[in-house]
Amino acid sequence: MRDTGKLLIFSAPSGAGKTTLVRHLLETRKDLTFSISATTRSPRGEEKDGEDYYFLTQKAFEARIANGDFVEYEEVYPGTFYGTLKSEVERIFRAGKNIVFDIDVQGGVRLKNLFGSRALAVFVRAPSLEVLEQRLRSRSTDSEQKIVERVGKAKAEMKMAEHFDVVIVNDQLHTSLTEVERIAADFLDR
Repeated sequence: MRDTGKLLIFSAPSGAGKTTLVRHLLETRKDLTFSISATTRSPRGEEKDGEDYYFLTQKAFEARIANGDFVEYEEVYPGTFYGTLKSEVERIFRAGKNIVFDIDVQGGVRLKNLFGSRALAVFVRAPSLEVLEQRLRSRSTDSEQKIVERVGKAKAEMKMAEHFDVVIVNDQLHTSLTEVERIAADFLDR
């Protein structure tokens, strides 16, 4: 990996609001570029291949693993893989940009361990599991079984917050947006 650029890593249990925070940073900071993750899950809503995710079949994903194409990857749910392609990181660094990741908790820890002080790992959490569950339900994108699965996984993921540099409780959106702007400026502008 080229030794240029910095990485802002945002991880959270599903429904905590990390994607909203990342999108805000991308709108306000022109030195940041979004790292598009690869996944085996199906697109949700208006998601587009090559823009929101690289949607791969499980066979194609496993072939990319065998080829050593990933910086990190994880089977987040049985049969559902997510990962960061080396080519994606290189593409952004070649463009002279810093990278912002919207990534699962295990992937966030792996990236922080890999990139060390070049990365700032931010853990985003909802104020409570009840609020998280309400947010998941209001999205209307998941089945009841998937919501129960995500809430169960969130309990375990929240215990991993200690492995991150910064923890944001995403309770009041306006406050959280201001906080991520400050965190990004403190890290990227020094």
